Amino acid sequence: MKSSAPSSLLAPLSFFRNGFAWVMGGLSFTLTLVALLPLLAILAAIIQRGLPTLSWEVFIHLPAPVGVEGEPNGFANAIVGTLTMVGLGALFSVPLGVMTGVFLAEFAAGSAIANGVRFVTVILSSVPSVIVGVFAYGVLVITTKQFSAYAGGLALGVIMTPIIALTTEEALKLVPLHYRLGSAALGASKWETTVKTVIPCAIPAITTGVLLAVARAAGETAPLMFTALFSQFWQEGLMAPTPSLPVLIYNYASSPFEEQNAIAWTASLVLLMLVLTINLSSRLLIRRRF
Repeated sequence: MKSSAPSSLLAPLSFFRNGFAWVMGGLSFTLTLVALLPLLAILAAIIQRGLPTLSWEVFIHLPAPVGVEGEPNGFANAIVGTLTMVGLGALFSVPLGVMTGVFLAEFAAGSAIANGVRFVTVILSSVPSVIVGVFAYGVLVITTKQFSAYAGGLALGVIMTPIIALTTEEALKLVPLHYRLGSAALGASKWETTVKTVIPCAIPAITTGVLLAVARAAGETAPLMFTALFSQFWQEGLMAPTPSLPVLIYNYASSPFEEQNAIAWTASLVLLMLVLTINLSSRLLIRRRF
């Protein structure tokens, strides 16, 4: 049986079109490599300078006093403090961000309220982190008269919320319309369709947005300097100054002592490994679940 398609569609591409496709593909590949060069250079510098001083001691010991020889030198308190404050920030930003995204995509799509909420969310996502730190400082630190993990968690949560909300909205928009129509044809309400059909389909993309937010929050320095401050010791509680990896890196990188400069590079490597581990673990969990 002969094909009904026009002969022009079945004919091979001309030499010019093939050559143009190869040239543009090579150009795109080259520009991608050029764009990745700064990232690869940063990664190479962190690995090269941070790996020599990376040992088990940095994960279990506190920072050693400058000039004291033979004393184990680490930043276990900063690792715990970072995880604590990122966890506190995620505790309220993930539910709030996901609910905001669901509202924008499913229950108020195209309305004036949705446009206003989306506009505010986009503006909030572009606010400099130092401004968020000043906000958290005025809300919690001045009110409680105490630098704390709660204040740091609030600042990080404010940074995370708009990222989660916008990525959740876009993830829900990617779910095909016939999924919703099929659920409605079976008698499900709007709420049941959203909770039982749309959101489960979008969970991988929503998780990616949450990870992006966590990755950004884990590396923020300025908000924590205004809210959690820093400490060379274990945190005494959630209402006490809390150490963190970004602030430790900032303090030690600007230190005149070489041993602290070396620890700053190692802390940068550990922070990079921490974010990478969170991403890989979440990907594995999503793959096993779905």
